Amino acid sequence: MTRRQGGAALVDLVAVLTFVVVGRRSHHESGALVTGTLKVAAPFVIALALGWLVARAWRQPWDAWATGIPVWLVTVIGGVLLRRFAFGRSTAAAFVVVATIALGAFLVGWRVVAGWLAERRRPA
Repeated sequence: MTRRQGGAALVDLVAVLTFVVVGRRSHHESGALVTGTLKVAAPFVIALALGWLVARAWRQPWDAWATGIPVWLVTVIGGVLLRRFAFGRSTAAAFVVVATIALGAFLVGWRVVAGWLAERRRPA
């Protein structure tokens, strides 16, 4: 794995963990920070890895459209399904909406910003 690929994978992982940490804090969830976060994050981290495989994200890890959107969709759909059926946690409609919006903003958003910054740096 190249630095560019590893960096993109790390940013995606941090994005998913940020979504979980913010969600746990906004709901005042108690319990150990690390283990509690990992329990809630597990279905989405698994789905993120699946998203990377489906999108073949290693090919164009920073591309918002070819990589970011498929990674986002697989992460949301897979994460919600795993959360409900494999981890036995709730998947209320409001949670699905928030997860879809937040993970879209994070997983696609950073790629859009990175692409925009790269374009700005290119000589005219």
